[in-house]
Amino acid sequence: MKKHIYSTFILLTLVSCSDIIEVPDISNDAVTLIAPANNATLSLTTLTLSWDRVEDAESYQVQIARPDFENILQLEQDSIVTENSIEIELEAGNSYQWRVRAQNSQYTTPYSTYSFSIE
Repeated sequence: MKKHIYSTFILLTLVSCSDIIEVPDISNDAVTLIAPANNATLSLTTLTLSWDRVEDAESYQVQIARPDFENILQLEQDSIVTENSIEIELEAGNSYQWRVRAQNSQYTTPYSTYSFSIE
C-alpha cells in the first residue's frame, strides 16, 4: 500500500511539473524590425538597430552581413541579446543586411530581414 501511495505521489508530482515548465511556442510569431528602415541610406557609422519585442521570447539573435546574406562577404555581427535593440559600428561605403529572430528555450521565430547602406 505504501508503494502504491508513493508511486502515485511521484506520478502526480511529475505531471504537475510538466505544466509548470511548458514553454510557449513562438515559432509562428514574427519579429517586426523598426530601425533602420528597409533600404535606408545612412550617413552615421554608429547606429542602433531596433525591433519590437515578441511575447514569450527570452532573447534575440541579431546578425549583420555585408553586402547581404545571399552573397555574404563578411558576417559583421552575430549576437544574442535580451533587449530589443543593439548599438553597432560599421564602415561607411558599404551595403548591409540585418536580421533578427526571437528565441526561447525551445523555439525560434523565422528571421525578419532589412537592408541598408552607409554613405
